[in-house]
Amino acid sequence: MARIIIVTDAWHPQMNGVVRTLDTTTRTLRGYGHIVEVIEPTPYFQVPIPFYPEIRLAVPVPHRVGDRMRKFSPDHVHIATEGTLGVLARSFCLKWKWRYTTSYHTRFPEYVQQLVRFPKSWMYSLLKKFHNRGSGIMVAAPSLEAELKARGFTAPIRRWSRGVDQTQFRPQPHITSGYAKPIQLYVGRVSTEKGVEDFLKLNTPGTKLIVGDGPARIDLQRRYPQAVFLGYRTGQALSDCYAMADVFVFPSKTDTFGLVVVEALASGLPVAAYPATGPIDIITQPGLGAIDENLGIAVEIALRTGNRDACLREAARYTWDACTKQFESNLVPIRER
Repeated sequence: MARIIIVTDAWHPQMNGVVRTLDTTTRTLRGYGHIVEVIEPTPYFQVPIPFYPEIRLAVPVPHRVGDRMRKFSPDHVHIATEGTLGVLARSFCLKWKWRYTTSYHTRFPEYVQQLVRFPKSWMYSLLKKFHNRGSGIMVAAPSLEAELKARGFTAPIRRWSRGVDQTQFRPQPHITSGYAKPIQLYVGRVSTEKGVEDFLKLNTPGTKLIVGDGPARIDLQRRYPQAVFLGYRTGQALSDCYAMADVFVFPSKTDTFGLVVVEALASGLPVAAYPATGPIDIITQPGLGAIDENLGIAVEIALRTGNRDACLREAARYTWDACTKQFESNLVPIRER
């Protein structure tokens, strides 16, 4: 049994892959018998990010965070995000000479460049400074590991894959929806950096189904009235969306993994995607879908060659138990033994 601090700027009520990963990992670690303290934004005053108001950053009183960390007396510290809480926790760890690990979940340089034209090189310099003093960076995909090394990230890079709840995301009888087929499904944030418009612009037959919400939804819904926007779905309602679809389309070029890709495979859906980090690490076998610089061609091939059994076999490799055991083995003691 160990005492573990996880520091994250991303937490409920946000709905995204980072929050799902950290929440599930925390619950699984507690199930193993570990004592886990999550330092997250809820107890603190928060302000919205100007160019992304749905995401709010904590504005904590520094000594209160430090007091929580010291009082908990951890064996391990993991700093999951590079926001205000992550920066503060890192500064305390360095001050006290505590060793810690970090993780790289989000391509902030690419996101910020798209949203406010901030140079990627500046953001990468800040991120290298943040991560390189730690004792390990956890990443989900081999291609991301190679990229970070090429960009000058020098802390040891450790693999931390992802899991899927295979009781929720599972093969079901196909649901007849009444929408024109083939049904092409997108699940995720409806925002500029996710490439949703690339999907909506495709001249493909059938119905484009958008599940999720975000800052670009109103504009995209107005400009693409032929697409069906369902908003957020959770639980069985989300599983039913997968069950009515014929192909899953993942148009993002900026994700670091794409948890929804594995959820689609676990539901028996082939995936069409760009050759980007995440899809190129997952869609590696025949029958799982298709990857192409031309997203329309990827959709066409995935519909033609997708194999339900192959998708289910691949998804079975991604369990939260295996994911959490990776995380557990990547942790470092706060002091050298």
